[in-house]
Amino acid sequence: MENSSKDQSEEQEREGISGLQVLQSTLAAALGVQSRKNRERDFQEGKASQFIIAGILFTLIFVGVMIAIVRTVLSGT
Repeated sequence: MENSSKDQSEEQEREGISGLQVLQSTLAAALGVQSRKNRERDFQEGKASQFIIAGILFTLIFVGVMIAIVRTVLSGT
């Protein structure tokens, strides 16, 4: 029974973390509310490239939304 759970955990480590988990971690990091458990999972199982890409995409989307809001507000004056 121990071998079965050990094999499953080794298989999960090889797979890494899912895209949804990367997205959740990126949003949590942006807000500064990442849990210790998730942070440790990210460092152990995640790949830096996933988080770099997610961070760049988040930043671009965030800046785009801010520009759109400012343009909308300024167009009303």
